[in-house]
This record gives sequence, C-alpha cells and structure tokens, in this order.
Amino acid sequence: MRTATTIEASGGERWSEQADFVVEAEKLGLDVCWVAEAWGSDAPSALGYYAALTDRMLLGSGVMQLGTRTPAAVAQTAITLSNLSGGRFLLGLGASGPQVIEGLHGVPFDRPLRRMRETVEIVRRVLDGGRLSYSGTEFTIPLPGGDAVPMRLSMRAEHGVPIYLAALSPAMLRLTGELADGWLGTSFVPEGAADAYFAHLEDGLARGDRTRADLDVCQGAEVAFAPDEEALGAMIAGRKKELAFSLGGMGSASANFYNNAYSRQGWAEVAAEVRERWQAGDRDGTARLVTDEMVLSTTLIGTEAMVRERLTVWRDAGVDTVRLYPAGETLEDRLATLGRAIELVRETGSAS
Repeated sequence: MRTATTIEASGGERWSEQADFVVEAEKLGLDVCWVAEAWGSDAPSALGYYAALTDRMLLGSGVMQLGTRTPAAVAQTAITLSNLSGGRFLLGLGASGPQVIEGLHGVPFDRPLRRMRETVEIVRRVLDGGRLSYSGTEFTIPLPGGDAVPMRLSMRAEHGVPIYLAALSPAMLRLTGELADGWLGTSFVPEGAADAYFAHLEDGLARGDRTRADLDVCQGAEVAFAPDEEALGAMIAGRKKELAFSLGGMGSASANFYNNAYSRQGWAEVAAEVRERWQAGDRDGTARLVTDEMVLSTTLIGTEAMVRERLTVWRDAGVDTVRLYPAGETLEDRLATLGRAIELVRETGSAS
C-alpha cells in the first residue's frame, strides 16, 4: 500500500506549520499529500506553494468542489499545477453538498452526478490539447447564441493528470469505477466494504470495460497510538464527538452522505437518531449514541498491535493507498505518529 495524508492549509496553529508538516512528511517517505478545501482555505494556492517546497511526493487536490469553478478552469488549474510540479499533481474532484455549494458559493446543488460526469469529460478534453467543443446537459461550450468559437488553451499539459473522485453514494461510486483513475473514500468499514462500496465500484468498472487494476482505492482514517487502555478510552471518546458531527452536522437537513454511508454499513438506527438529535440541538446526546465499535471500525486508533492488525484488514479488503490523519497536540507529535504509521504500512506490504 502507498501512504498518503490530507491537510488543510489553514489547519495548523499558523500557516507555516502546515508547510513544515508537508516538508517533513516527504522526508518520512510519505507518497501523497492531499490538500483539502471544504469551506476553509482553497487547495490550488497551497498546492503550488507546497510543490515548490517538495521534490518527490505527489500532491493532490482533496478535493476541488463542483460548482466553484467551471470545468475549463478546473482543467487550467490542473495543468498549471502539474506542469509546475513536474507531473506530481493529482486532481481530486468532489460534489460536496448543498450546505457548502449553496450556502457558501450560492450555486445550486443540482444534478451532481451529471455535473461530475460532464466535468470529467471536459477536463480530459482540455488535457488532450485540442479545441474545446462540448454539448452536454449541464455544459455547452462554446456558449451558443453568440459569436464564440471553440478555443484551445495556449499551454499544454506536459504530464498526465490522474483524476480521483470523492464518492460515497452508490451512483457516484459507479461513476468513479467507470471514469476515474482513483477513488477518494471515507467512512470506510473494511468488513462491510464489499456490499457498501466495492459492488458499486465494480459495476462502474464493468460499464467502462475496466478492471480493479485501473483504479487506485485511496481510503483515509485517523491514526493514533494508545499506550494503555485509559488513553485508548480517551481517544475513542474524542472521536465520538467528531463522528457525531459527521453523522448529524455535515450536509443539510435533506442530504448527509456520511450519514447514508454509515447507514449502509450496519448503523442505520444509530445514524438516524444522531441526525435527529443533532438537528434538535442535543450535541452532547449525539456523542453518547456513537458506539466504541463505530469508532474503532472506521479509524486506525489503538495500540500499535491493533493498528497493525487493522492495516492488514484494510489491505486485504482492497485498499491501495491508505490516507493517514495523524493525531497529536503538536507538530512534532503529529509527525511522530505519521512516521510510525508509515513504517507499519511498509511492514504490512501489499496484498498477495
């Protein structure tokens, strides 16, 4: 398995702390650093900066959101970052949700599946270097009714740009299998992944006449090492609050893809109650509903032996790249956790 992490440029105590983390993570041997955007700092600006600070590590947008840029602008950004970094850029795209897309950007969260398909198709046409002419349901380029003619960019892509899709719903998973070079997943329970995730990815792969070898499965989870049972209990308690937010506070009243994903993996009743209580304002009550099993099944938290065992389970389930979110109060703590986790992934090796 390859190793990766995801950061937000503004996520540290100071902006430079995240840059230090990226530089040191490359020295530790990390393979990929994804930069998130969400509703904080934008990803491309930070990626250009980190590209100048690193030499080997792949850098990816994890993720750029549909609706915040036109497909042609996404392609321009991808080519620029790829050329600047010497071919080390990975383009991660995601639909996000109505709260961010409509609440922050003022763009309708309509037909995300169709918009994703057409965005990927347009980006790839731009990457190919020809004049862009596209007629779809969501996008028509050039815009009809005027004097515009098809254009090509004045620069060329000097390297290939792999496209990863962030997907949780069955329909978006099928699209990922059909079109993408990689899948950025979350809320992953390896024991239930065959039905919840891989069946839909396989349907898409078959539709695109592709195999699993054509798709990099990149899954992420928090990693933390507990020296004893008391410390492990405190870690689990803290993670319950974060998980309650994902189940109850992410998305909108009508759309929470994290809640849906947990529901498909055996926790439908808990997920529904967490969401109901969260929307009613009972934040403390929601955390108490989350079970230890939910936390341990979807994270890499535990003693070193526990984490090693879970990494083996992830590998055997079909994960190609493990995205590590290292816990720690300080930069040094996070790097120490990341370094040990990278060593354990190397020891785990590849699936036979």
